[in-house]
Amino acid sequence: MGRWLDRAATVLLTVSLFVGGCASVPPEYRDPRDPWQPFNRAVFKFNTDFDNAFLKPAAQAYQFITPERLDEGITNFFNNIADATSAVNNVLQFKLSRAGSDVGRVFVNTTVGFVGFFDVASNVGLPSYKEDFGQTLGYWGFGAGPYFMLPILGPSTVRDTFGLAGDIVLDPFFSLEEDEIYWGFVTLRVIDRRAGLLTAGELVDEAAIDRYTFVRDAYLQRRQNLVHDGNPPESDEEDVIWEDSPPAAP
Repeated sequence: MGRWLDRAATVLLTVSLFVGGCASVPPEYRDPRDPWQPFNRAVFKFNTDFDNAFLKPAAQAYQFITPERLDEGITNFFNNIADATSAVNNVLQFKLSRAGSDVGRVFVNTTVGFVGFFDVASNVGLPSYKEDFGQTLGYWGFGAGPYFMLPILGPSTVRDTFGLAGDIVLDPFFSLEEDEIYWGFVTLRVIDRRAGLLTAGELVDEAAIDRYTFVRDAYLQRRQNLVHDGNPPESDEEDVIWEDSPPAAP
């Protein structure tokens, strides 16, 4: 149990380390959703450099050497794992019909779909919802808090960062006793997910004048839609945060 808590605590420790002692935010950076923009931009640049040096080449190599059907099967396998955690989050949000669909997907894909390598559930009409603990916290009434760029992990908010710790604990891989196997699955999942974003990343590079702003706005809009199940209110109070006096920026 102690080793499990250490993994989850890593995410929470990131928040305290990077949000702790900070400098004031210049007026030109004041955005109610992004009061820590100078720090976030610095981390975004670091993440971009790290991605270009390591993750993107690894994803391109993975995509090159992995047959398309195997690549699709690996993606389906990890999506099946995500359906299991989604079921728990739907129960926590009292969305029992959605939880039932998630449980049905896991059962069908794990059995008929050969441990999730084939997405049979979608073909029989069981939709996938992919609820996470950040959405659960939003359902419980926790505000998003400031936009927060996590090192390596990318766009987040304060709420979603704490939610990430919950997702780690709920992940079925979290119970694996062998660290080598656990981190092997984590690495494969990250590379598989990055490979799936190669085309999208090229489109962002071509379309965005300011890539940072484009990524931030897209992330916040998507998260708002997910928390409200596709029907966000016209005026969401959680988007108006410290408008007059933003908190100190890292």
